[in-house]
Amino acid sequence: MAQPHLHLQADALYPFDARGIAKRFRHAAIFGALDALRSGETMRFVNDHDPLPLLDQLQARYGEAVTISYRQREPGAIVIDFLKV
Repeated sequence: MAQPHLHLQADALYPFDARGIAKRFRHAAIFGALDALRSGETMRFVNDHDPLPLLDQLQARYGEAVTISYRQREPGAIVIDFLKV
């Protein structure tokens, strides 16, 4: 029998490297990943540029349900934690 998929504990950190996703699919993949998070879970987003238009879209879509925290913000090396509240 197949075991059901079990989510990790609520404080889990899930990596999401956007650099390997085709640009035309990137935002949809990010929204899908954020939608799958449970309260208290974090997606650690890695990208090669600062995604300011994406952050505006996330703010409009999720409001205060997702907090955004830069972990690294240098040219060519962006790391952001998205925490589902």
